[in-house]
Amino acid sequence: MSQTQDVRTLWRWILGSAFLASMCCFPSVLLVGIGLMTVSAGDALSNNLYFGPARWILYGLTAIILGWGLYRHFQAQGICTLDQAKRERNRIVNTALLVFISAFTIYFVWNYIILELAGMAVGLPWEDSAFWR
Repeated sequence: MSQTQDVRTLWRWILGSAFLASMCCFPSVLLVGIGLMTVSAGDALSNNLYFGPARWILYGLTAIILGWGLYRHFQAQGICTLDQAKRERNRIVNTALLVFISAFTIYFVWNYIILELAGMAVGLPWEDSAFWR
């Protein structure tokens, strides 16, 4: 696998995990937006998912997916043993920090800006709880 493919694959893991973390709000925006759910039902769904245990389960799954993606990335680069990992410790730590910061930034922008604005555009009553207020 080439270096470019490794980086692309890692970005797929990052984007997928950021999208998974936002699944507490995305379904209600989508279903209200295409007319399959009323605004009040969409608001109740997003509140139940966001303030209930589902958000923490999604965050946990996101961390697991990011960890698995990093494992696969380094395995494809030939870092398979603990001795190799010790020799490449700086690269592993720097890549892991970059991956987690990138995933968090993408999640934050997607969930708290784009989805929030889209939710307000379809009529969900999220304006009072927007983080910029």
